[in-house]
Amino acid sequence: PVITKSHKSIANFKLPEGQPIGVKVTLRGESMYEFLYRLIAVALPTIRDFRGISGKFDGQGNYNIGITDITIFPEISVETHKAHPGLDIAIVTTAKTDDDGRELLRLFGMPFRRQEGAAGGKAPTAA
Repeated sequence: PVITKSHKSIANFKLPEGQPIGVKVTLRGESMYEFLYRLIAVALPTIRDFRGISGKFDGQGNYNIGITDITIFPEISVETHKAHPGLDIAIVTTAKTDDDGRELLRLFGMPFRRQEGAAGGKAPTAA
């Protein structure tokens, strides 16, 4: 893990320069696939009123997702944390286009939100 530190001090947040504020980790190989499986099959379905994730990519086939509460992972105990920190996940693929990246993640089982009106039919109207 790499500890990230603040680049400059911010008086309103009482944050001095150089204070540790986060951690970043790069996963590769078996641990990457294990984490991706846990994210797709275990953690995302436990989110309340979950209807799928946004299908917006970065233009180069990579995908970023933000998790506001890490307690969606069953390994994390709710009682051990006073504050519930978030988690930013960057999925970097070898795909050259967004469509290729979306298809790759779809084949892994990523639950993308369905586009309204993409099915060819009209959206229901109030009568």
